[in-house]
Amino acid sequence: MSLLPPRGRGTAHNPHNRFAPTRSEAEDDGWYQEETPQTRATEIRQERARTVITRNQSPDVGFDRSVNPYRGCEHGCVYCFARPSHAYWDLSPGLDFETRLIAKTNLASRLEEELQKPGYVPQPIALGINTDAYQPIEREQRLTRQALEILLRYKHPVHLITKGALILRDLDLLTQLAEQNLVSVAFSLTTLDDELKRIMEPRAASPKARLRAMRTLHEAGVPVSVMCAPMIPMINDMELEHLLEAARDAGARSAGYVLLRLPLEIAELFEQWLQAHFPERAAHVMSLIRQSRGGKDYDSRFGTRMRGEGHFADLLAQRFRLARRRFGLDGRQLDGLDCSRFAPPGAQLSLL
Repeated sequence: MSLLPPRGRGTAHNPHNRFAPTRSEAEDDGWYQEETPQTRATEIRQERARTVITRNQSPDVGFDRSVNPYRGCEHGCVYCFARPSHAYWDLSPGLDFETRLIAKTNLASRLEEELQKPGYVPQPIALGINTDAYQPIEREQRLTRQALEILLRYKHPVHLITKGALILRDLDLLTQLAEQNLVSVAFSLTTLDDELKRIMEPRAASPKARLRAMRTLHEAGVPVSVMCAPMIPMINDMELEHLLEAARDAGARSAGYVLLRLPLEIAELFEQWLQAHFPERAAHVMSLIRQSRGGKDYDSRFGTRMRGEGHFADLLAQRFRLARRRFGLDGRQLDGLDCSRFAPPGAQLSLL
């Protein structure tokens, strides 16, 4: 099997998910033939979700609830921490994750039902955290736009993080939310190198497109920030300061970063990706990752999983602090959103 992925995809591999009851392996039968360029079409399934607001108690993230319109992500980022979640649908965290997608077609009605529940207490909803709310299928599905329309009508605060320039389609809604201090947008920016972006995040917007989108939102009054996530040793970590400076110039006023995380099936996929694209440095990259994770591919402990430990992790953290201070990127916008405006339409009728 070729190490290189199908055209426009992040991985060539489709490993069994950890819940699969059986496993099969392909064997070469000796019949040679020239390989034709691989392609893999995107399939979209529909889901009628029972709930759409997901709660979490993680101390490592700045929100306690999120809404994800889609399962799987066509952007195809090889390192995506959400890949293992595809196993719950009896699908592979590999190629299936970026080609066999699930759209929550009843998202709008479920979101309204949950916001109208008696006793609901508003806090910022993080929209599109597990997978990107502005991945390519959003052009047709429009589930993210439907969610924003509801949140605007309810005056509910929302935070978005994306790699998609498609967010500019919803500038009309975002500016109205921003006027009431109800929205912030973070752009995930991992590299300024188009070729590295192509193999690392094949169907995400180009670095220049993300920076243009950031600048457009900033000029329209929408608060924007940058997430340099993930930082990968010897692959893109050397760009950290340049990423922060470019984001500052595009209007970002706060910043964050995450050291590469390799939970569950992602570790195997990432090592295969390294062998396909960076075989000469693969061993060194994995050595630095393991040095930052207590000798393992991943350390899931709260407090360390986002930053790591050890010499490399400490140096990266120091570089980030110095650069953030130099470029004036020291705020956290999610904390400043206004929850006091929340007003479910028609709520006053319940008093009659």
